[in-house]
Amino acid sequence: MECAGLWREEELKSGEVSLGTTIIAIKFSGGVVLGADTRTSMGTYVSNRVSKKITKLADGIYTCRSGSAADTQAVADFISEKIKEKNLCYGERPLVSDVATLAKKIIYNNPRLTAGLIIAGVDKYGPQVYSIPLGGSVLRQECAVAGSGSVYITGLCDRLYRSNMTKEEAIDFVKIAVSHAIHRDNSSGGCIRMIVIDSAGTEEEMFIKGHTVQI
Repeated sequence: MECAGLWREEELKSGEVSLGTTIIAIKFSGGVVLGADTRTSMGTYVSNRVSKKITKLADGIYTCRSGSAADTQAVADFISEKIKEKNLCYGERPLVSDVATLAKKIIYNNPRLTAGLIIAGVDKYGPQVYSIPLGGSVLRQECAVAGSGSVYITGLCDRLYRSNMTKEEAIDFVKIAVSHAIHRDNSSGGCIRMIVIDSAGTEEEMFIKGHTVQI
């Protein structure tokens, strides 16, 4: 038992906090829904069961993070600061495409980063969803899925997703997709956090064992 305890301690000291995860963002008629599970792990050790993997970058623009927790949080913080600087200088709200392009450049120019992002929001051109996978490319999509759990639900999302869903249908779609990934993927778990963005503003919800809690 003593040796096992020492091994666990060394694993925690050297292990990287990983967002082995399921993240998703979809467009619906008038807005976007972002969703993610809440499990964060260090190797085989679950370090946080209710972590936040959806981060605000600007008003009406959020990102879902997968990969190294430290890397993705650093990228998100840098983007957020750059957006604030631009807003102070020019007094304009950023476009979702501009934010996605900035994220792509950061990840592409820093190949040692283990960071995959989905950036989604609503700007003057309407709802937008962009996927920035590892390596630093950028893809505009209507339904973007990433993380370790994505391999289990890509086919499901292709089959069930349709354009111009209502807000309620989009929320149910994200619940079904992330719930299925949590059931199949050992690296995904905990609860489901969701951010809903439309012209009326931003809502945050958490789905816990059949119950939806507004935050």
